[in-house]
Amino acid sequence: MTFDTDLAEAPAMVIIRHETPERTAQLCEAAWDLGVRVVEVPIQTRDAIPSLRAAVEAATRRGVEVGAGSIHTIAQWDVAVSAGASFTVAAATVSEVMARAVESGIPHVPGVATGSEVAAALAGGSTWVKAFPASLLTPAWITAVRAPFPMASFVATGGIGADNAREFLQAGCRAVAFGSSFEHAESARVIREILAEANV
Repeated sequence: MTFDTDLAEAPAMVIIRHETPERTAQLCEAAWDLGVRVVEVPIQTRDAIPSLRAAVEAATRRGVEVGAGSIHTIAQWDVAVSAGASFTVAAATVSEVMARAVESGIPHVPGVATGSEVAAALAGGSTWVKAFPASLLTPAWITAVRAPFPMASFVATGGIGADNAREFLQAGCRAVAFGSSFEHAESARVIREILAEANV
């Protein structure tokens, strides 16, 4: 997959965590029906691996791709890729994982919360970075940090919902990630609008 295409044309992603395999697949379908192209299933514990596999199976039937989140060790990365993840995401910048991703050619989005972490992510070969936790970092942080790092593409993650997604996009994020808020009624409307505006 290519974030430069998928997130540029559809700048809203969905994160599905702590759900049964069946429910995970249902939520994936709901996201794809809205036009979302990037869906992530975190595997913080081994209990979440069946849900990732269910998402991958649903994605295969649909002809799309799914990624795995909370990838902070090589062991987690190996499990995620073995389960069929097409990309990986982390809440931190871990050099070993970034190196493995570059070596394999599988996209990885490390988490950043400081300028030093953005610099480390770029040096490690990641141009897409996860601003986390975005609601605490604030849109103003995005604008400020983007100035010295214009080559970094930020995905606002953590506390993103219908009430603030647009603020982060206006601050310069290339995309916003809906987590638990995805199931709120207003989220679907806002996601549709964001995707429609991206293709005007």
